[in-house]
Amino acid sequence: MTAEPDLIDVARCRAETPGAERVLHFNNAGAGLMPLPVLNVVKEHLDLEAGIGGYEAADRRRKGIERTYDAIAACLNCSRDDVAVMENATAAWNQAFFAVADRMKPGDRILTAEAEYASNYLTYLKVAADRGVTVEVVPSDADGALDVAALERMMDDRVALVAVTHVPTNGGLVNPAAEIGRITRAAGVPYLLDACQSAGQRVLDVQEIGCDFLTATGRKYLRGPRGTGFLYVRPEALARFEPPVVDLHSAAWAAADRLEWRNDARRFENWEFYEAGRIGLGVAVDYMMQVGMAAIEARVVRLADALRAQLSEVPGVTVHDIGRQKCGITTFAMADHHPAGVKLALSMQGMNVSTSTEYSTRIDMERRNLSGLVRASIHYYNTEEEIDRFVAAVSKLGR
Repeated sequence: MTAEPDLIDVARCRAETPGAERVLHFNNAGAGLMPLPVLNVVKEHLDLEAGIGGYEAADRRRKGIERTYDAIAACLNCSRDDVAVMENATAAWNQAFFAVADRMKPGDRILTAEAEYASNYLTYLKVAADRGVTVEVVPSDADGALDVAALERMMDDRVALVAVTHVPTNGGLVNPAAEIGRITRAAGVPYLLDACQSAGQRVLDVQEIGCDFLTATGRKYLRGPRGTGFLYVRPEALARFEPPVVDLHSAAWAAADRLEWRNDARRFENWEFYEAGRIGLGVAVDYMMQVGMAAIEARVVRLADALRAQLSEVPGVTVHDIGRQKCGITTFAMADHHPAGVKLALSMQGMNVSTSTEYSTRIDMERRNLSGLVRASIHYYNTEEEIDRFVAAVSKLGR
């Protein structure tokens, strides 16, 4: 695997990806195809558990488990003590969010973006109903991303949290994470970044971004196992906020009437874990870093731009991507074709895509008068030839 920042040995990466020759996989924002090193280490650990027992297998593979924290820390440019490995991104996000929400009082404000993901927004609504806080959407700029100037104007001493999805589930845009961080740091307001769909396709430097919490999943662009995720906690946030859930892993029973929290981000974890997945996640992150994160980002953007350009020339197809800065997600609609029908028709040809509805990003979709989209999400192991085949298949559907 090449170490040059602008080159990737795509042939080798595809050879190490069993699914690459079986399907045309444009659903990496759903779940990426695992490379062989990840697949093999997960299988090996499950075989070891079956052979000697789960506890014993974890003891024997402790080095691989611990390596995962180092891998994620290198990916994010932070300390391993700032990393908690979680069972999924939702668990990670909820631990972070409710650590902050537990301190909210009536009249406090949560600021978020128009393209915020449904699971996050539903949680805001619950806390608003339970605690009397308000949820306010920062307007988008002319290109569709969160308007940084508007965010700055909305900041006051009642803002208890700024929580934003970095790469929304649809629309192809990348929200200005570092610019948001500059504003929240200046105001001393906690900042939670959902990087579920940016981790693995975008360079993520938490020092540059300036977030207090960052959450991600292993299964998407990181190409790790399902049932894995992680949480980054800035040291200042660790000192300020306590997890909403505790068990004997996150804290010690120091005395009959007293607990002592762990002094690292693992206080947000719980004891039980899918150890094969945790090891596999570390291998996936190491694999990504060997390929080169800057090279991955550049290739993903280039391939997605090519896909958008070609789809835009297909009669009856409208690409609905927004934002000055775009990523590997391309969303489009076909005249007289329901997105689910397009997905099914492409699936029958061995081509994987997903769909997005107003239930995923209601505010954004309603603002743009959209009800459903086809989502094609490209990764670095995809090829120009696959784009050509995909566009040809979409063109035939429209005839």
